[in-house]
Amino acid sequence: MVDRLANSEANSKRIGLVESCFGAAGQPLAIPGRVLIGEGVLTKLCRKKPKARQFFLFNDILVYGNIVIQKKKYNKQHIIPLESVTIDTVQDEGELRNGWLIKTPTKSFAVYAATATEKSEWMNHIGKCVRELLQKSGKSPTGEHAAVWVPDSEATVCMRCKKVKFTPVSRRHHCRKCGYVVCGPCSEKKFLLPSQSSKPVRVCEHCYGVLSGSLGPNADSLSRPGLNFNNTLSDDDDDDDSSD
Repeated sequence: MVDRLANSEANSKRIGLVESCFGAAGQPLAIPGRVLIGEGVLTKLCRKKPKARQFFLFNDILVYGNIVIQKKKYNKQHIIPLESVTIDTVQDEGELRNGWLIKTPTKSFAVYAATATEKSEWMNHIGKCVRELLQKSGKSPTGEHAAVWVPDSEATVCMRCKKVKFTPVSRRHHCRKCGYVVCGPCSEKKFLLPSQSSKPVRVCEHCYGVLSGSLGPNADSLSRPGLNFNNTLSDDDDDDDSSD
């Protein structure tokens, strides 16, 4: 089915329309063999709060962006190669329902669909595309993924030292390895995580110790928070300050 659609005029028009909606700032999406499988609005868990994002599923990539004018204009285009994607369901609890995690070595985040049926369709189509890509390439599924960030709202004090209270002066920071919200003194170190950046990135004291070898890999750590509306994991926000 996908192979039959790859060179169809209808598929080319659909991809061309997506390119035009992102405008000159977006990357070209039309390449031989690429098929637009589906599209829709999903609620993405960002650093500050849940936000609607437009998603496009192709047979080899997942594209999403901010909605400027629905079905007409999007910006801040993100392109995720499906070969690196792993998905996991998120249990319903609270106001956010029908969610799942999209995990990659570079970034990981939670998204939520409007209905259970929509969630099932998205997960089934993404899973099928990933399996077919890996089968064609002969590669193995990605084993390592970036941490999903704990939202700012879920931490009033540092999640490592449990002492520093966050204020406009004492700012929140995120460890790029574990995703915890930590204070400045607990995250002064940086470490090179090649899958996330070509430069050393901010990590907490605990993760630095594990990564550098001064702490053993089985050193005590905090358990990850549960996935529910009042304690949900997110990645860095696409349009908020995510430098910390």
